[in-house]
Amino acid sequence: MIGLPAVALAACSSTRTPVVQEPQIDPYYQAMYGALYDEPFPVAAMDLRRVDPQYWRQEVPYVTSERPGTIVVDTPNRFLYLVMEGGRALRYGVGVGKTEALVFRGTATIGRKAAWPRWTPTSSMIKREPDRYAQYAAGLEGGPENPLGPRALYLFKDGRDTLFRLHGTTEPYTIGTNVSSGCIRLMNQDIIDLYARVPVGTKVVVIN
Repeated sequence: MIGLPAVALAACSSTRTPVVQEPQIDPYYQAMYGALYDEPFPVAAMDLRRVDPQYWRQEVPYVTSERPGTIVVDTPNRFLYLVMEGGRALRYGVGVGKTEALVFRGTATIGRKAAWPRWTPTSSMIKREPDRYAQYAAGLEGGPENPLGPRALYLFKDGRDTLFRLHGTTEPYTIGTNVSSGCIRLMNQDIIDLYARVPVGTKVVVIN
């Protein structure tokens, strides 16, 4: 190596790491999932790099016999559709129950809506995971630590609460997975959007 120019020496000893280009998120989606400060509690912005783009809110073709305004939850594919006119739907990504036994199936109605709802784990949840849920047996007020997030839509069948909900989450990066204790969770910006679009009495069809 004696007599080699400095440039050649540098080339021989180079250990430079290739620069990895971060994927660029469309500003449209950055705004859609940006932080919200006009709520009783702040809603953090989503880091969309951690959620598969197919689960971002988007209008898609959707052929169904259900009437516009109906919510269809496709649990195997982890999508929620709000049926629109003209063979279209607004599609949201969701997280669903850990096992098939924990997932509601069939037809229900939104019997109640709540912003920043109070949450109480069911007796079956406490029995199944006492270390996790027993401390909340008396209930937890709405807020940033509440598992229901900023909004909840309560599913009723034959006039009775099924104990299943469509709601937000404190774990938004689990969208697109089988993770919940049975309810259907959406990203917080998405449940706020859906909540504003559907009234009490909306039909909900859960496909399993």
